[in-house]
Amino acid sequence: MIYPPRCLGCGGLVDQDHGLCATCFAETPFISGLVCDLCGITLPGNSDIAVHCDDCLSIGRPWSQGRAPLRYEGVARKLVLGLKHGDRHEIVGMAADWMVGACPPDVPNDAIVLPVPLHLFRLVSRRYNQSALLAQAMANRMGLEFCPDSLVRQRRTVSLDGKSRDARFAELADAIAVRSSKVGQLRNRPILLVDDVMTSGATLAACAQACHDAQSREIYVVVLARVAKAA
Repeated sequence: MIYPPRCLGCGGLVDQDHGLCATCFAETPFISGLVCDLCGITLPGNSDIAVHCDDCLSIGRPWSQGRAPLRYEGVARKLVLGLKHGDRHEIVGMAADWMVGACPPDVPNDAIVLPVPLHLFRLVSRRYNQSALLAQAMANRMGLEFCPDSLVRQRRTVSLDGKSRDARFAELADAIAVRSSKVGQLRNRPILLVDDVMTSGATLAACAQACHDAQSREIYVVVLARVAKAA
């Protein structure tokens, strides 16, 4: 009675905690239908085989499969920003459920779940890594091993907002590595990389390459929201 359940999207009254009202749920941009097998972006048409978008064909992704439950717009963008900058940790459970539902079906049961790391200065400023919160919740739901500190940012990178695809990849080159004490743990193990948003994929590519350098096996990627290229 004192703290009635509120919609995570608009703050309106709902029947249960940690959910969305009917209006916000209807307006949430879930990804469905045919998607790129590497980045999860929506594609036109239908296909019974794995297909790749133009970006993934031209860039080349250092991972096996990638998925996202949401497009980064509207209610989804509001949820991501609330989690990332607004201390809205109550979003994690619902988001992790969606991410597990969107997860590639081929993720092995011996995979290690790794979050995309923040640089120490940014972690101190923000006080938490939203990707680690999502990764831990996913690992718990999937019964997978969670290793939050395997990946480390070796240098502080500038904000990628507004940068071109090539500039993003250049900025992230050699910025992320596997912590030396964790190399043995990742060797010959499949990896599930988790982040909140994928734009160009530069950050995830740097993480995946670091895992390859540590001789990990196949790598899978799941993000909460995928930025769709403007038509």
